[in-house]
Amino acid sequence: MTEKIYSTQNGDIHYWVSGRADSKADLIFLPGLTADHRLFDKQIEYFEGRYNVLVWDAPGHAASYPFNMNFSLSDKAKWLDCILTAENLYKPVIVGQSMGGYVGQMYSELFPQKLKGFVSIDSAPLQRKYVTAAELWFLKRMEPVYRHYPWKSLLKSGTNGVAVTEYGRKLMYDMMMVYSGDQERYAKLSGHGFRILAEAMEADLPYKLECPALLICGKNDHAGSCIRYNKAWHKYTGIQLVWIEGAGHNSNTDKPELVNSLIEEFLRDVKEE
Repeated sequence: MTEKIYSTQNGDIHYWVSGRADSKADLIFLPGLTADHRLFDKQIEYFEGRYNVLVWDAPGHAASYPFNMNFSLSDKAKWLDCILTAENLYKPVIVGQSMGGYVGQMYSELFPQKLKGFVSIDSAPLQRKYVTAAELWFLKRMEPVYRHYPWKSLLKSGTNGVAVTEYGRKLMYDMMMVYSGDQERYAKLSGHGFRILAEAMEADLPYKLECPALLICGKNDHAGSCIRYNKAWHKYTGIQLVWIEGAGHNSNTDKPELVNSLIEEFLRDVKEE
């Protein structure tokens, strides 16, 4: 993977890309809030060399810092499109984990004819109808919670709460340690992420997926109401939902082989469209 930089007026976005000329799909991996490109190490290892592959440190995350945190979810999707255009990736299949899945849905809203496929990993629908007013209220007020929560307790809950395997927890621990010693940065990053998510939901746009889609969710995903959201998402849209046994919120790190096989099977269907 080659590290590259896309410059915006808010700061530089670091991303990693690897390609092959005859790839029939471009796999775009988008990590969740506070996670970075390492979240998809097992997926990159599996798919690199067979598909065009791209993964980023989202704006404000890890290497993509410093970054002016006054952007919206739609800004992230627009910057992503600029990166894909710069890399000549015109057959994007977005694989978004948690917050990455929301970015993928915003991308679909803004560029419906460009997105060729969408895989949600422990994410949730962006439509307003799925969330309560109370949930939106809390989402917009999370920054003080992360600022005043004891860092050691935050580190423990942040790692044990998203994964159930030793590998998954160690990886999340390593990614959280990027912010060790600067809890203010971590709180601002988290608070901003939840706030722009709430604002995107309140915009009440269609966020309809016009491309083939797949929902993946760990059976032990206890991050927020992810399980409830995915049940409702599947019920109201008919999009295939696959539950992952023995996996938490980062199911692609808890059960990478299974998730990789599901993505690969999905890609066969996408290429037939």
